[in-house]
Amino acid sequence: MSRLTLLAATLLLLASAPAGAQPAQSGPGNNAVNSSDQNNSNAPVAGRNSFTEGQAKSRIENAGYSNVSGLQKDNEGVWRGKADKAGTKTDVSVDFQGNVNPAK
Repeated sequence: MSRLTLLAATLLLLASAPAGAQPAQSGPGNNAVNSSDQNNSNAPVAGRNSFTEGQAKSRIENAGYSNVSGLQKDNEGVWRGKADKAGTKTDVSVDFQGNVNPAK
C-alpha cells in the first residue's frame, strides 16, 4: 500500500509542475546585465557592485570616454567619477550591471 501511495504522490508532483518550466537564463540572453554594446538602463541601478576600480575605469573607457578620474563607489554601489568625451568633461557612473551613464 505504501508503494502505491508513494507512486500517486510522485505522479501528482509531476503533474503540478508547469509545462516548459526552465531555469533562469545566464550569459548574453540575461537582461539583468547589459550587453557589451548597449545599456539596459539610462540611469545607474543601485545594487551590490563587484567591479573593481580598474574594471569600472575600463568600462567607462570602452564606452568612449577618456581621462577617467576620481572614481569612488557610493553607498548605492555605483562607481562615480569624471571623464572626457568629445572634448567635454562630464560626471559618469558605472552600476553593478555594467551600465555606463553620464550624469543628467
